[in-house]
Amino acid sequence: MLNLQPKKLAAGVYLLATPIGTARDITLRALDVLASADVLVAEDTRSLRKLMEIHGVPLGERVVLSYHDHNGAQMRPRLMGLLAEGKSLAYASEAGTPMVADPGFDLARAARDEGYDVISAPGPSAVVTALTLAGLPTDRFMFAGFLPNAKGARRKMLEELSAIPATLAFYESPKRVAAMLKDAADVMGGARDAAVCRELTKKFEEVIRAPLQDLADICADRSLKGEIVVLIDRPRSPNVSEVDIEAELKLLLETMSVRDASDELAAKTGVKRRKIYQMALALDQG
Repeated sequence: MLNLQPKKLAAGVYLLATPIGTARDITLRALDVLASADVLVAEDTRSLRKLMEIHGVPLGERVVLSYHDHNGAQMRPRLMGLLAEGKSLAYASEAGTPMVADPGFDLARAARDEGYDVISAPGPSAVVTALTLAGLPTDRFMFAGFLPNAKGARRKMLEELSAIPATLAFYESPKRVAAMLKDAADVMGGARDAAVCRELTKKFEEVIRAPLQDLADICADRSLKGEIVVLIDRPRSPNVSEVDIEAELKLLLETMSVRDASDELAAKTGVKRRKIYQMALALDQG
């Protein structure tokens, strides 16, 4: 039996990182907070109750309140009222670390604005786990969350992020990952190194490493399941001269459209598609 150490917690919001797959990844400190907090708040109350049952954390007479994107505005006044009564609130995201692509941000900000402490009990995080496994540089990285669903908006954001000198990290739906990777290959160049990490810490954990275009092709041919993190390496300076690009474009434009020629050459060379597309337009109109 786990030796929990429940103790009176000061009024404040305690942010609890919860496992992203394997239940045993929770920390002892997080279990102590779950056993001690006056009020339990969760993005998904069923997930939190199940986690507490697995680890033998008694709920007792305490309530478990739901707090998520759809009810946050209605729930925050109630939670702030509980803090005013001197209660301690433990907030747990559905999986992973609160505040990272998570609805807890507004709650933590409201608590700070009212002068209450916000305390983190750190632990699992899908984006950090993916970074440790993907084999891409980790000395500098940028977490960009979820990209827009619409193709045009998604490509625009990828354009804005393309030149950042850091490993880029995204969360993505298994239904959209193939389209996202295709857009990334078109915008950033198909030769850019990347990785798709899915089902992290779970039975079917998988990390697929390949250049962006290859990843796009792989994911288009497969039906992926589970939570997915996509990592894209920082831009490299391709050793391709504009003279060589222009010569190759002239050959491709004999049999291909401007768009198709630009896509193919960007994937082949790793040069930004926008640059190649502008050159192709000039050649086509010349």
